[in-house]
Amino acid sequence: MPLKDLLVHVSGEKESEPAVDAALTLADRHDAHLTGLGIRPPIDVPTYAMARLPDSVMEILEERERDRLKAAKGMFEAKVKQSGRESRSDWRTDSGVVDEVFALHARYFDLTVSIQHNPEMEDQRFSTIAEDVLLGGGRPVLVVPHIGAPATVGRKIIVAWNASREAARAVADAMPILDSADAAEIFIAGEPDIGDLPGADIATHLARHGTDVEVYRAAVNDTSVGDTLLNRVASIGADLIVMGGYGRSRFREFILGGVTRHILQRMTVPVLLSH
Repeated sequence: MPLKDLLVHVSGEKESEPAVDAALTLADRHDAHLTGLGIRPPIDVPTYAMARLPDSVMEILEERERDRLKAAKGMFEAKVKQSGRESRSDWRTDSGVVDEVFALHARYFDLTVSIQHNPEMEDQRFSTIAEDVLLGGGRPVLVVPHIGAPATVGRKIIVAWNASREAARAVADAMPILDSADAAEIFIAGEPDIGDLPGADIATHLARHGTDVEVYRAAVNDTSVGDTLLNRVASIGADLIVMGGYGRSRFREFILGGVTRHILQRMTVPVLLSH
């Protein structure tokens, strides 16, 4: 299925700029419609303190939310205008519990774009939004590094492959981007039990779609799979990672560590994830 309908979450004027830029790049390349989404979460005031707060304080908090969304919308519309895509873009605002609202909207789009969590940001209400929509939206998510994304995103792709259901789903979801890529590499870490020639089957599948593809098998010793993958991204100049997300539960990854969590914390290029 082609990419014709994209959604980008815009949480603020500055922090979401890289996500909007990447979304516009893909929208332009695939001639897709782009929707910007601003979410207004409930005012976060403990119940025990609510009754003691004067109305003026609540009004100040409400005004801050209005200003945040106004700035987010302004940035989105300015970038859309600059790219000449006013007729193929729109803005919507919704309110409610962030992960529920975002996941609901994501179900009606081919791909959702979100920004990587920046631990240095003062506003931490959206810190897990990319993970939440990945697990709850039922659609693929493109997570963009908060430091910015290459202008060529999707031209040279690394596919992290372990033959899992999640990895297969990610490849299928990323196929419109893989079809238009200049080159792709199948990255396999360690010695996975996936046949005599790990990666050969999925490489053949991509080659039949016209993708220029190679297979790279990485030895993983003291270095984690996540670090090995990121090192490979840097060494070949890849501008996108395609991978399955949370092959084991998010709780287990939080406690034991895992590739998805590692990549989301340390990513240097956009990552397209499917679950």
